[in-house]
Amino acid sequence: MYPTKLLNLTILRLLIALLLPSAIGGAIVAENFFNPSVSKAQSTPPAKQDPATAMTVRSDIQEADANTGIITARGNVQINYPARNIQATAAQAQYFSREGRIVLSGDVYILQEGSSIRGETVTYLIEEGRFVALPGGGQQVESTYIVPDDSTSTKNAAVEPFNPKPAFKNPFSAPPAP
Repeated sequence: MYPTKLLNLTILRLLIALLLPSAIGGAIVAENFFNPSVSKAQSTPPAKQDPATAMTVRSDIQEADANTGIITARGNVQINYPARNIQATAAQAQYFSREGRIVLSGDVYILQEGSSIRGETVTYLIEEGRFVALPGGGQQVESTYIVPDDSTSTKNAAVEPFNPKPAFKNPFSAPPAP
């Protein structure tokens, strides 16, 4: 072999030896980042997720930080979360996977089962199913709620009117003898 080819081959082997462990380690970290319940020692593949429970995020740019567990989406962010019947748009969204919250910012609009909320910054607490909205400077948060019409409902028809002085009723059986 020519000395230059031997040198090139040696350099190539050295690069592969140095880069291969980090590439494999990065794949393991990425797997555990998106599914924190999977341990590195586990040999069985993770269970397939039901598409109905998955949250889909679309945006111009997305970044994931395995150290902090934060996924950031920027630019024309669209979120679809069918399990909770939520659709949202924003300029930016950050999913804090370890804390179970999503922070949307920049002209946020969220639609859930016909009700909507609009603000500059909205935080969604996933476990509680609760939204916390903040307005932009000099503005207000705007919400629209679908309120059911009680006049068409029959569940209120059986409710007795409030009586502040109820009459005491006689017991069904006589009290036991002492």
